[in-house]
This record gives sequence, C-alpha cells and structure tokens, in this order.
Amino acid sequence: MPEHVHLLISEPIRGTPSTVLKMLKQRVSRRLRAKARQRVPASQRSVAFAPGEAPLRQFWQRRFYDFNVWSRKKKIEKLNYMHMNPVERGRVKNPRDWPWSSFAFY
Repeated sequence: MPEHVHLLISEPIRGTPSTVLKMLKQRVSRRLRAKARQRVPASQRSVAFAPGEAPLRQFWQRRFYDFNVWSRKKKIEKLNYMHMNPVERGRVKNPRDWPWSSFAFY
C-alpha cells in the first residue's frame, strides 16, 4: 500500500523486532534524504500518497503495530489479509498484480 507496509517476520536471532524495524526505517530514511540532496527536481522526490495531497515531511510513522502469530492457522490468516489488502483497497484486481507482494512466493 502506498501509505503503509505489512511485514511478517520471525523473531530475529539477535535483538528484537523493534530493533529490526528501527534499522529498516533508518536505512530507508537515509536513502530518501540522500536522494533529496541530489539535484533532483522536487516533484520527482516528493512522496504524496494520494493525488492532490501535500508531500510528507516524514516518511515513517513514529511507531509500528505488532501482532504475535502463534499458530500456522493464524499465519495463513495474516498472509491472506496481507495479500488481499491491495485488492480490497482497489489498487489491483488480483493479489499477484501488486508488485511488492509476496503472493507469488506463497
């Protein structure tokens, strides 16, 4: 989705899921800032999530929302939700058409 992501991750070997998300957010933010410093027209580097919306000053929300998955049944339920999210939002007709989806992997 243009304004959020879903991740299904296992407990990392070192650290915590919070550390993993922190590192992900830092790396993406640093790349976006580096791109902004390049001589790229503002219209090409701004991030607007819907037509007519102003670009965001900050890319990530301050926090993330987690959900612990303890069973295979719940994992499948969450994967189905994640894969169907772009369809439900009217972005694509089939989950395999969403370019950032893991649908084809499963």
